[in-house]
Amino acid sequence: MTFVTRFAPSPTGHLHRGHAYSALTAYEAARVDDGRFLLRIEDIDVTRSRPEYETAILEDLAWLGLSWESPVRRQSEHLADYHAAIESLRARGLVYRCFKTRKEIDIGRAPHEPAVAYVGAALPPEEEAQRLARGEAFAWRLSLAAARAALGGFEGLTFIEEGSGPNGETGLIQARPETAGDIVLARKDVGVAYHLAVVHDDALQGVSHVIRGHDLFEAAHIQRLLQTLLDLPAPIYRHHGLLVGPDGKRYAKRDKAQTLRELRAGGVSPAALRKELGFG
Repeated sequence: MTFVTRFAPSPTGHLHRGHAYSALTAYEAARVDDGRFLLRIEDIDVTRSRPEYETAILEDLAWLGLSWESPVRRQSEHLADYHAAIESLRARGLVYRCFKTRKEIDIGRAPHEPAVAYVGAALPPEEEAQRLARGEAFAWRLSLAAARAALGGFEGLTFIEEGSGPNGETGLIQARPETAGDIVLARKDVGVAYHLAVVHDDALQGVSHVIRGHDLFEAAHIQRLLQTLLDLPAPIYRHHGLLVGPDGKRYAKRDKAQTLRELRAGGVSPAALRKELGFG
């Protein structure tokens, strides 16, 4: 089996040290195994993605010394592929229209409480038809109940973890898709959601190893279910720890972590950053 991995950033902001660490981890893994390294631009969030951020991503990664195969896959150019996958699930009764907003789902939850995995069901046909006729927005949600029935249970769902999860999980892992609830696969403002697009593209691009941070470990559980329902191969996972700043918090766009562009402007060299991140 050819070793194929990828780095798949979203162009919704500039890259920071955490991104650099994840990209270098995947890149070096491919180099060590004489494999292939792919870059994928996950720009399905059309409300936040910006061309200038994509340009900056390419410049920052090249500055770090990374190279990748061409052409780069941009998810926004392949929405029809994802819609076809959703349609195949719909035809088998595995998805349903959900008209609830996020606010309605979170009613009664205190701001400090974690989000609850939503589980719902399709509306009666008459009510659904009326709401569609009124032009009400809806999301396509994966029905865990229907998926469980189609597969005869989730006990046979497993994935291989060659790295480790946040709590040291490694080896053969029993998937627990029920922890995610009935996930959104598509909605009006975003034509397709992350989980569906990522499993589709990993399979299409022949990704053998998904290398990413601990923050996405839980995603493997629901993604393993989607892979099975869509008859897609299961990659091997290697999750790694997350970089944290001096304040002990992990680097994140939303916290305005210092960007690679700022480091470059401040005179930091690629060699110095690579050494700082453990790739010297």
